Amino acid sequence: MNRHAGVAGRVVIASGLLMVLVGSGFVVLLVSVQGLRTSEHQAQHTSAVLTSAHQVERLVSDLAAGQRDFVITGQKRFLQPWEQAAEALPAQTKDLQQLVAGTPDELARVQTAGRMITSYLQGYSLPQIEAAQKDPDSARTAAAIAEGTQRVSAIRSVLDALITSEQQLSTTQQQKTDTIADRAVVAAVEGLAGSVLLVLGFTMYLTRAIVRPVRVTAEMANRLAAGDLAVRVPETGVGEIHTLERTFNTMAASLGRASADLEASRARIVRSADETRRRIERDLHDGIQQRLVSLTLDVRALQADGAAAELDGIANGLAAALDELREIARGIHPAILTQGGIAPAVRMLARRSKLPVEVTVDVPARLPEPVEAAAYYVVSEALTNAAKHADASAAVVDVRLEQDRLRLSVRDDGRGGADPAKGSGLVGLADRIATLDGTLKVESPSGKGTTLTATLPV
Repeated sequence: MNRHAGVAGRVVIASGLLMVLVGSGFVVLLVSVQGLRTSEHQAQHTSAVLTSAHQVERLVSDLAAGQRDFVITGQKRFLQPWEQAAEALPAQTKDLQQLVAGTPDELARVQTAGRMITSYLQGYSLPQIEAAQKDPDSARTAAAIAEGTQRVSAIRSVLDALITSEQQLSTTQQQKTDTIADRAVVAAVEGLAGSVLLVLGFTMYLTRAIVRPVRVTAEMANRLAAGDLAVRVPETGVGEIHTLERTFNTMAASLGRASADLEASRARIVRSADETRRRIERDLHDGIQQRLVSLTLDVRALQADGAAAELDGIANGLAAALDELREIARGIHPAILTQGGIAPAVRMLARRSKLPVEVTVDVPARLPEPVEAAAYYVVSEALTNAAKHADASAAVVDVRLEQDRLRLSVRDDGRGGADPAKGSGLVGLADRIATLDGTLKVESPSGKGTTLTATLPV
């Protein structure tokens, strides 16, 4: 079949082949049945011819026997079979002629036998009976008896030839009938076997060309739905199946490109946000903070010159504003993270936490800035949630580098029940970590504390 032919076209072709095969089988069977009917009719005709011929032969025998017995005994009661045979022979001979009317050779034999019977009856049998009635001795002569025997033998010879011909015809017809029956059986068996093979082959074809590709495509669709955007199906199908496979691959490729674009966009947003935080932190540190420090020093100098009371209040206010500004700067982007890396930044978070925090950090070298920032904010958010929302009494922070991945966990003994789906800050953390191809897992059974586990490729 043409590889580019549609599945529907192939189904139509296979169905047409099956129809032709089954139809051919039925045609052969119908022809065979018709042949068997013709053979049956011919067999019935042959049987009727044989029956009629035997009946004529029997009547001739009755005619000869009745005449012979009457001639020998002179008793009229022996004439009864002769009379019955003489009366029945014309009609029986006529019936036999009608039966063989379609066969010239046999019709000629029957007509010859009819003339011989008429001649035997009119020219010999009837005169012999009349002679026997007048002069019994004259009818019993050897010549008269020999003539009768010869005439009857001649009639039987013609009838026997007819009977032999019909028997041969019957044998030939029976052989023909057997051949037709055998041919019908063979045709039925071949048609059935061919139909079974065609159906089996078509079923195997449908399984290979439709069922299997559809199952593979369904399996790949499940994998695609599960997030495996690199999955593809082999484009080996035909017709509509090939179109389905090609469309699936096109869709998967489009989703992959869209996902890659989305990931790149998220990464750019995170980098832009981090750079903005660092710039703001630098601006605050180098600008406003320095001016506030300078003003505080000036106020302290004036305070030393004698304006103690008023200037003391101003200096305290400036110091408080400076402390608040430094706190804001640390929240935007901690300088210690930029300067020292993840280890000192996590320890600083632990010191600033309102909870007792046990810290373990095993990171021997600096990590890429996006990784350090993501890890820092995970620890910061977890400790803040533990102190503000979980009513925890202590927390444990573990940060370590395992081969090419940074693994960190924050565990508290609070009331648990944290649910990122409710819109907490954990959602933003999950997005930040997903941008770096990392994972964030939250385990927070009610009454058993909360554990945040994050892994980041480095």
